[in-house]
Amino acid sequence: MRGAQPVKPVAPRQRSLIRAALALVVIACGLSLRWYGFPLGLPAFVVKYGGSLLWATMVFLLVGVVLPRLTRSRMAAIAVAIAIAVEFSRLVHTPWLDAFRLTTAGALLLGRIFSLWNLVAYAAGIAFGVWIDRLVGKRRVD
Repeated sequence: MRGAQPVKPVAPRQRSLIRAALALVVIACGLSLRWYGFPLGLPAFVVKYGGSLLWATMVFLLVGVVLPRLTRSRMAAIAVAIAIAVEFSRLVHTPWLDAFRLTTAGALLLGRIFSLWNLVAYAAGIAFGVWIDRLVGKRRVD
């Protein structure tokens, strides 16, 4: 019979592996944007907020790696909570935390300067993550 094939959901372990692979791709894209965006002549807005968008996408995907049985909406809610916590943590200043933020890892993971605009970029990144996850979340049965 021709026509649409039935769709079988992906098993949790396979879903975690797919999300981990997607997260690695997103990390590579984010690092590339941060390292090569300015030399390629991209506007500062694209480099700054594109990186924030990809960071939030990575957070969403990693939540899905760790908790593969959650619904996308719950994954998104957890990712939003993490993003808000990380952004508002920039208002907290202790010597050890400020020292960590001055490292490359600290700047990439936690950032340095608080901005409400980052929350907008994070929301877009999480929505992008939901969209990507939905795209690859089902497979056709042959």
